[in-house]
Amino acid sequence: MPHPRVVLDTNVVVSAHLKEDGLERFVLDLALNRKLHLFLSAEILEEYRNVLAREKFKIHPERMAASLHLIEQVSTRVRPKRKVTAAKDPEDNKFLECATEAQADYLVTGNKKHFPKQWEQTRIVNAKELLQAITPDLKR
Repeated sequence: MPHPRVVLDTNVVVSAHLKEDGLERFVLDLALNRKLHLFLSAEILEEYRNVLAREKFKIHPERMAASLHLIEQVSTRVRPKRKVTAAKDPEDNKFLECATEAQADYLVTGNKKHFPKQWEQTRIVNAKELLQAITPDLKR
C-alpha cells in the first residue's frame, strides 16, 4: 500500500520542534522516516525557514538547519500551477495549492478553522486525526 501523501502546515512543523513528545513530532518523524510521502513547495519551505528562525521559539540555528535539510531530503518539491483563494487566511492558500499539485491525501494543520473541511481530494486534519486515519488502532 502506498504511503499517504501529506502537506504539513508550518504550525505542525513548529510544534514538532517545540514539543518533542507531541503528536506533531510523531507526524514529522513519520515523514522524515518516509512512512508518509511529504510534499512541499519553495514557498512553504521558505515559510518553514522564516518561522522556525523566530527568536521567540528559541530553536538553535544548527538544529533548525539540520531539520530543514532533512525535510528537504525526504520531501517531494512541487511547483503549484494554480492559484487558490479558499483559505480564510490568504497566507494559507500556498498549502492548498501544494496539496492540489501533489494530489495530497491530507493537509495536516493545527488551525483547521483556517481551511475548508475538505479541499478537492485532500482531507484537512490535525495531527491526531491523521494518526487515527492512518493507524486506526493507535491509542495515545
